[in-house]
Parts: sequence; structure tokens; C-alpha cells
Amino acid sequence: MSKNIGYLSGRKGLDDNLFEALGRSADEHGTVPAAEMERLAEKFLIGDANVYSSVTFYDFLRPENQGKKVYVCNGSACLTAGTQDALTQKLGEHFAADEIGQMCCLGRCHENHAFHYAGNNYSGQAIEQIEAIKTDKKARPDTYRAKAHGTPVLTAEFPGLEAYYSVLKAGLKKSPDELLAELKTSGLRGRGGAGFPTAFKFESCKNTPGDIKFLVCNADEGDPGAYSDRYILEERPHSLLLGMILAGYIIGARHGVLYIRGEYPESIRAQRAAIAEIRQAGYLGDNILGSGFSFDFKIIEAQGAYICGEETALLSSIEGQRPEVRVRPPYPTQQGLFNQPTVVNNVETLACIPFILQHGGAAYAALGRGRSTGTKLVCLDGHFHQPGLYEVDMGTPLATVVHELGGGFRHPVKAMHIGGPLGGLVPAHKIDDLTVDFESFAQNGFLLGHASVVCIPEDYPLIQYIEHLFEFTAHESCGKCFPCRIGSTRGAEMLHKAQTSDYRIDRTLFDDLVETLEIGSLCALGGGLPLPVKNALKYFEGELGEYFR
Repeated sequence: MSKNIGYLSGRKGLDDNLFEALGRSADEHGTVPAAEMERLAEKFLIGDANVYSSVTFYDFLRPENQGKKVYVCNGSACLTAGTQDALTQKLGEHFAADEIGQMCCLGRCHENHAFHYAGNNYSGQAIEQIEAIKTDKKARPDTYRAKAHGTPVLTAEFPGLEAYYSVLKAGLKKSPDELLAELKTSGLRGRGGAGFPTAFKFESCKNTPGDIKFLVCNADEGDPGAYSDRYILEERPHSLLLGMILAGYIIGARHGVLYIRGEYPESIRAQRAAIAEIRQAGYLGDNILGSGFSFDFKIIEAQGAYICGEETALLSSIEGQRPEVRVRPPYPTQQGLFNQPTVVNNVETLACIPFILQHGGAAYAALGRGRSTGTKLVCLDGHFHQPGLYEVDMGTPLATVVHELGGGFRHPVKAMHIGGPLGGLVPAHKIDDLTVDFESFAQNGFLLGHASVVCIPEDYPLIQYIEHLFEFTAHESCGKCFPCRIGSTRGAEMLHKAQTSDYRIDRTLFDDLVETLEIGSLCALGGGLPLPVKNALKYFEGELGEYFR
């Protein structure tokens, strides 16, 4: 059925998009009224149940959030910082209880106290200005350290539009195969978590027959603790846009779709402004620079669903479907958006392409270590003396990041959750054993992933954090496969019961549950949750033992 809906949605393409129509209706009414759901179902020739299923899934569309005026961040970084209860209480002095909702995550992990109001995100001391914010509804920009330790690839200063887009002028004079060869030489791997070779994905799509192809940027950065994509979207927007244009040229796509999470309103505005700038300069549209190559962008504003960070769920979302994970094969490079050949990559990956094509694949490959070439953006949360975003060469000791760049911890920390909610839980004593690259983390039983760092303070109960991870997975599950949908809920229930009664969890039963999640889930949401849970049970058995039998 989902394949058929993809074709039906594709009849109208990107200009008249079902998902965007749902979003516009929710902006006006707080949710999508039943009559509007019926009208859109008829217009797009799909069933009423399909539209209803989509509307009731997304946080920003579902009827339960109608009437909400302010949203409190419930991400892991704000949770372990312990700032959100006091924030909610303060907001409660200005809003009714039923006007306060929750969002995850706002990308303000470096200073916490994060909330969303009237189309803007706020954090840090902004809550002290809530009266003024309610009156003027103006943004209060956050500030954080953003610096390179080693080679600045993504944090380099922007040299100006003409100088920067000279890479495009030079690239369009070469063949797509020549540019693809440089990507192969660079060894660039996906920065969204999986570390998949980028050139392999590009080549697969390029060689798949099709008159219409799409390039989709996955800017749905939902990992709590991560704000590296947000940095690029807002502070280095042209590195992403130029990277996407060059990628489109390589794979033969005329359409670049930017799927940006709704929790990042500032990022959406920054990208719109940057796109308008390059359109006026002649770097976008038909026959770019007289090359015969045409390319244009479409921004899709997401509606609040972590699962859309999974590439096939994201494609279903753009089509207006409930964002359920698709069974592969076929892979998106063969049958993706509207069932056409599609490449999906995240922001940081695509933003590396201009540097590679300007300096050569060999220059990029010379950075880093082994198969982990280039640099990596690492995000440090508010538990550090110097929180912020740091670009390091792959292979940089984790100890350098923690102690030198981050300035060490502000208070005792027993573990760091690195790589998002599905990443590894690294005990503090393992810091000296790790380097920032895919292989080091994998060999030590962890996952580099997005390289976001959420600290677990010494006095924060680890059992509560694990329960939080199960609850997060249960809330964000697309529901398609049983292990993820049911297993995450059962896990959260057991952990909660063990903390609130004399119930003790049967360890064999719990291990079976974790194994079922790991090997039986359709995607990395349910399949990745077991990693931090197993890390916790391995390294913190003394603390957790009282809850198990």
C-alpha cells in the first residue's frame, strides 16, 4: 500500500505536497480538522484512514497538542542537567497547565533551560525575560563555542559568495564521473551515525535508470545532545547548499529536498535566506552558469517525529504517509522518494563535499585515521566547563576533547552517552581508551554516531536514565515492527515498577527482551536501544544490581 501511496503523492510532486498541506492546516487550526483530512484524502486519491494515521502520529499535528502555546524541551541533555522542572514551574506562572507541551530536542544542549514559544527557541537565562518575550515574541539567539582543533573543514570562515561558489564553477566544467572519483578517494562516510561510504551511495543512484531523481538532505537532527547540523544550517548554510548542488550534479538529480525538523525554526529561516541569496546570484535554477545543469531546492518543514531521522521513514513522511520504516531492498537509491532513485544523506556529510572537491579527495583522506577520514563535529553539553561544538580530525583522542577542548566536567560525571539515544554509554574511566573515529568506538563496544555527548552526573540515578531511553523509544517508535513497539514499552514498565515497588526484574527475562529488540527490530531505533542498555548493565552492575534478580 505504501508504494501505491508514493505514486499517488508523486502525481503532484513537490510543489503541491500532501505533507505540507497537513502542516499548513495545523498551523491554522492547531491540528488538522476532520473535514480537511477528508478533503485532502480525496484530492490525493488516498484513503481517509491513511491521512488520519499521519495526522495522529506527528507531535505538531496530533489533536492532543491543539491549544499548546509553549513547549518545554524534554531531551536527554536537559533531563540530566535537571533544569526543566524549575523551567516548567516558571512557565506555569505565565501559561495555563494545558497550554504547556513538550518538544524533543531543541538543540540547546550547551546551556539547557530550553523551551519553544511563538516560533522561536529559547534557552539559558531567557526564561528570566519571559514577560518581554511574550510581548515582543522576538528571538533571543544563543551563543556557544565553535572552533576547530586541527583542520577547519566545516568551521572555516566563509570567504564570501563569489569565492565560495568558484568551486561550483570549476566542478561544472568536469564530468560527474570525475567528481565522483574524488569522493571515492576522499573516503567520506556518512556522518549521521551509520558511517556508510558516501560515494557508494552516489554511484548506486547515478547508475540506476530514471528520468527523475532526488537528492534529500536529512536535516531532522533529533539526537538529544547534538546540534552540529543546526550549526551548519544556521552558521554555515552555504556549505550545505553548495554540497547539495554538487551532489545533484554527480547523481543526475534536478531536485534537492531539505527536510528540516520543525524544532529548528531558526535553521529553516537561515536556509530560506541563503537559498534566496544564491538564486539571485545565479547559482540556482535552470542552466546554472550556462552548464546545461539545472537544480533547485524544496524545503520541507518536519512536524515532530524522531523516527524521520531514519531515511526510509523520512521519505514516507515527505509523501504524506505515516513515517513507517520501509523494508529493504529496494534501497532508496533504487526506489526512494515517490518511488524514484534517491540519495539521502545528512547535513554534515553533504557539507563536506565542497572542501573535498576544492582541495581534492586525497587532501581530505589525509585527515583522520584509517577508514575514518576527514573531520568530525563533536557537541558537548552543559556539564562541561566549556560546552560547545568542536571540529576535530578523526582519530583525535577523546581525552583531548573532554579535558582540553571541553575544559573538563563542572562536577563529577560517571558516564557519557555519546552518539545520541542509540549510541554507547561510555563510563568515565574509558575516556582514555577511545579516539574519535568509527573504528575505535566500535572496537570498544560503543558507537560514535552523531558524536553528541550527554553527560550522566555522578548523582543521577542510572536506572532513571535507562527508563528514559525506553520511554523515548516507545514514544518515537513508528509502530511497524513488534519488537520496537512492544519491547520498548515493556522495558519502560519493568524499569519503572522496579523503582516504585518491591518488584525486581528477572535478569534473564530482561536480557531476552533486549536481545529481541536488537535482532528483531526493523531499524536502528529498536535495534540500537540495546547498546546503551547493555553498556550500563556491564559497567554499572553495582549500581543497577538492586533492581534485578
